[in-house]
Amino acid sequence: MEISREELVYSKAVIEFVAVAGEFCSFMEQAEGFARRDFADKCRKILPLLYYKTTLIPPTEPFYEEGTERFVTEEEWDTINNSIRSRLGRHDDYPEIFDPVVRDTEDRVGGSIAENLADIYQDLKDFVMVYRMAPPELMNDALWECMQHFDQSWGQKLLNALRALHHLMHGGHNLDDQDDEKEEDDDKRNTDNWIFTKRQKLWNEDDDQ
Repeated sequence: MEISREELVYSKAVIEFVAVAGEFCSFMEQAEGFARRDFADKCRKILPLLYYKTTLIPPTEPFYEEGTERFVTEEEWDTINNSIRSRLGRHDDYPEIFDPVVRDTEDRVGGSIAENLADIYQDLKDFVMVYRMAPPELMNDALWECMQHFDQSWGQKLLNALRALHHLMHGGHNLDDQDDEKEEDDDKRNTDNWIFTKRQKLWNEDDDQ
């Protein structure tokens, strides 16, 4: 039996999806408050749940021809992206293969967990904001748009981020927050040594003259 748009947007599947989407957005907004390992661990738990809840959404069609309002600005996207990237540090970037059939190094491109999560955040935050304040017709259209974006974009980004996070958690990586501080100190020492060596070389050249 076909259900109305109002019945659909208030259905159990949609309400549960909204709850998980809202939790994900809140989590992304508080990323800096988590230790690196805790952040990665929570991500790998909420992302599969988000994917699962999305697959339970019944199909719908848009009510209006024009799209729904957007709330996440470019500056807000940058804030979320930078916050996550800062939290993950050097572990944010991961290798991505453009064509899985081809294994050559030149065909590899880089991916970013932070960019993937920020893009997901943008689509979900826009949807949740409309859903919580709009009439059923706009709630329906926001849901339809969110599902379209899931099919075309953020569903794959979710899986990419989850794959990279799984590797971080189970690949023997050191996710302690102090890890990056140690690397920065090592880099600084290496740079200082390089500068000292360069100056010493110049002094020796001057003495030879």
